[in-house]
Amino acid sequence: MSKTYAKYAVEAPTDVKVAAANAAASQQGEVSNTPEAHDQSYLCPVTVGGQTLNLDFDTGSADLWVYSTLMPTSEQRGHSVYNPDSSSSSNAQSDNSWTIQYSDGSGASGTVYADKVVVGSVTATSQAVEAATSVSSAFIKETHNDGLLGLAFSSINTVQPTQQTTFFDTVKSTLAKPLFTAHLKKGAPGSYDFGYIDTSKYTGSITYAHVDTSNGLWEFTASGYAVGSGSTVATPYDSIADTGTSLLYLPTEIVAAYYGEVNGAMYDSSQGGYTVPCDSNLPDFVAIIGGSRHTVPGSYINYAPISETSCFGGIQANDGIGHSVFGDVFLKSQFVVFDGSNSPRVGFAKQA
Repeated sequence: MSKTYAKYAVEAPTDVKVAAANAAASQQGEVSNTPEAHDQSYLCPVTVGGQTLNLDFDTGSADLWVYSTLMPTSEQRGHSVYNPDSSSSSNAQSDNSWTIQYSDGSGASGTVYADKVVVGSVTATSQAVEAATSVSSAFIKETHNDGLLGLAFSSINTVQPTQQTTFFDTVKSTLAKPLFTAHLKKGAPGSYDFGYIDTSKYTGSITYAHVDTSNGLWEFTASGYAVGSGSTVATPYDSIADTGTSLLYLPTEIVAAYYGEVNGAMYDSSQGGYTVPCDSNLPDFVAIIGGSRHTVPGSYINYAPISETSCFGGIQANDGIGHSVFGDVFLKSQFVVFDGSNSPRVGFAKQA
């Protein structure tokens, strides 16, 4: 009815307008995520212009960029790629371009299209899709990863001269609730849910922390920590929740306190971080957020083998980063809510 009134340039009755708005704000859906080796990243199937790509959902960036047929053929090898010419819904934004550089030195750049993007059953009919023309060598080697879907705030999207919105911001007004959740698991598939909170995926209550959006990130303050069964140390540290980062990066003094409880742990300059004996029984790490304790099992902190006896630690120092980064080592121990309401917040609960 709403479309009919619009067709004849007549204002719809109030009841019709209200009903149409309520119907529009009802999208919700789930998409699976599958971890790569050592849970380095978690990939999700996303349909872009009718083509399915495996994308890394990243709450630490705000660009949806994909491998494309605009790249050199040699760089496409091993990847599923977006072909805008094969999409009946693509629309080139010839005046726009993008370049993104990540903190690990990797990056990509290219041109921009508007196209239909579907995540689970949630649809953005006209989403900015950043088609890569060039990617760094680090990305080329990740043959299972066909791009990134940024879920930070749109204020840090890199498209110029006309900045674009993230997938979440594009669909947010159509969701049953303006939020998404991350349910990452250690060495097993999990899910991202949009528009609702699945109460079967966590136990107890969700503890929320206020999010400071001034830097475009899901930024919050953790109020303390504990190592294993040790006493709680009350010390605030500025942090972000970042699904696109593998490890847990913390202030130097907290990292030193943690590995000080591990026999044989050492800082190995040749590895650029702390290592532990692979057979260590590592203590848990407890982050205090919103007055509640959130525990990372010690086994999660034995991240990956370097040799037969030495393993790389899942907790490392945040030197030079400017804030702590609660990456997947932490997030896969939690059920995480990213609430994009007028008062943004991030919530954590123990996984069911």
